[in-house]
Amino acid sequence: MANDMKRIGIWLGVALAALLAINLALHFGQKRHNHLNFDIEAEFPPNQPFVPGEIYAATLAAIMDHELHDGFGWRPNDFYLWGPHVMADNNANRQLGIILAVRETIRVFKDHLTKISSNEYDPNLVIADTDFRNDATRWMFPAAETRYNDGVKHLRMYVAGLHATPETSRELNQRNIELTRLFQSWGDMLGDAHANLYRTKKDDGSPIYPWDTDDYFYHAQGYAHVQYYMMQAVKREYHQALTTKPVLAQLFDETIEPLGKAAMMKPFIVLDGSPTGIFANHRKYLDSYISEARQKMYSIREELAQ
Repeated sequence: MANDMKRIGIWLGVALAALLAINLALHFGQKRHNHLNFDIEAEFPPNQPFVPGEIYAATLAAIMDHELHDGFGWRPNDFYLWGPHVMADNNANRQLGIILAVRETIRVFKDHLTKISSNEYDPNLVIADTDFRNDATRWMFPAAETRYNDGVKHLRMYVAGLHATPETSRELNQRNIELTRLFQSWGDMLGDAHANLYRTKKDDGSPIYPWDTDDYFYHAQGYAHVQYYMMQAVKREYHQALTTKPVLAQLFDETIEPLGKAAMMKPFIVLDGSPTGIFANHRKYLDSYISEARQKMYSIREELAQ
């Protein structure tokens, strides 16, 4: 009997050690994955000319390429234990937020930033926009990865078209009135993130359980991740407007900073402590950065409209 209890104790210890090791690996793997290895300043040095639109498209392509090919790849359509609902669900929920932000970012690019009034759409952006709207959880017929890889390919074809002779891609128009549409869309997304980070009940009235908390956290962080890198791209694309209006440049920097902090937050466990409790409330901490960036975007829109 004593030997049986000893064996049970050993197996329990091994199981707990394995569980801890898995969670540590997932935690530090996610921390590494959160950093996009794409330096805009290195790829497009400030002292060298560029074709309007290429920094925007290249950054968007790099964001999606990173999610598809770095680490464990695209997770929302993976095996059940690695998808958005069980075990290793953090990156899956983060990627669901990322793909929503990517869809809006390319939609505005296609519909407004590269198109004016009756002008035709850029064909590569039309295909990329369609590709990124494929179901993120579909694993075949077609797989999400297949469509998203094709979307990345067509973004890069768009960039190549900007350098073709004659030019075959539509340049970014750099009109402030069109740029306000992008910040309107991004602000709406951050408003959605804010609402979810402050939720106390689900839509059906049921309570928010501890295993729901990190879903809201990482989904909101996906929005911040895309906007953080794309804000840097937009800052470079519209550098002339920012040079002539220093207050606008300052607002861009003041928006990029909280987005970057939101995008890189990675607590070991996402806690949802009460305001008077001893435990952290990571949803509220993340929301402080989300709300700050959202408010600055309102100010950017006001400046662009003047």
